[in-house]
Amino acid sequence: MKKFNKIISIILSLTAVFCGAKVSSSASAAERQLPIYRVDRDDKYISISFDCAWGDEYTDKLLKTMDEYGVKCTFFAVEFWAKKYPEHVKEISDAGHEIGTHSATHSHMSKMDAASIKGELESSAKAISDITGKKVELFRAPFGEYDDELITTATSLGLFTVQWDVDSLDWKNLSKEEIAKRVVGKVKSGSIILCHNNGLHTAESLPLIFSALQAEGYKFVPIGELIYRENYTILPDGTQKSNA
Repeated sequence: MKKFNKIISIILSLTAVFCGAKVSSSASAAERQLPIYRVDRDDKYISISFDCAWGDEYTDKLLKTMDEYGVKCTFFAVEFWAKKYPEHVKEISDAGHEIGTHSATHSHMSKMDAASIKGELESSAKAISDITGKKVELFRAPFGEYDDELITTATSLGLFTVQWDVDSLDWKNLSKEEIAKRVVGKVKSGSIILCHNNGLHTAESLPLIFSALQAEGYKFVPIGELIYRENYTILPDGTQKSNA
């Protein structure tokens, strides 16, 4: 009987070790790195953002409309765009809007190694800062593609990686009414809206978007003012939640 009990004890010990390993594996999987898709807040603060990679025909109209409605936003500029249109980069910054990096070359960065990622981010952030005189603090990955290494590397450089929870689909050349309907119908407190500076009807849609959402009590702020800078958790759906 003593020998039997000893065997049972060994089996139970091995089972405990095995179960512990499984729990550890699950905990590790739960630590997957995520960007910020939206922010958990109930004050009706939201952000609209514009990715800048190709073309510049509508930027003046975007800036004029935002000035008319008292809106401050965030632009994400690719390095080659910033270098091609430095006067607009400075104008955007001087008007009180925020500029983050959208990479140096608009490549598939989730396929890069850490050294290449670091090079893209440092180079693009410097190109923007050299024009604006301001530190770059936000990053949006090209194509919305990311992996753990990309986000970890961006974080190590002091950059917050930002996605969106409201996609205007303006790059599909939707009409201004279709763009506005999509945005207004999906926004909630803490939302981040994705647009493009050179969308065919993006600039035309802004008065419809701003007037409708401001009438509902929403206030537009740059993403840097929307997010939490410390003591936060990013939930599995990409919502950034304060731990305070």
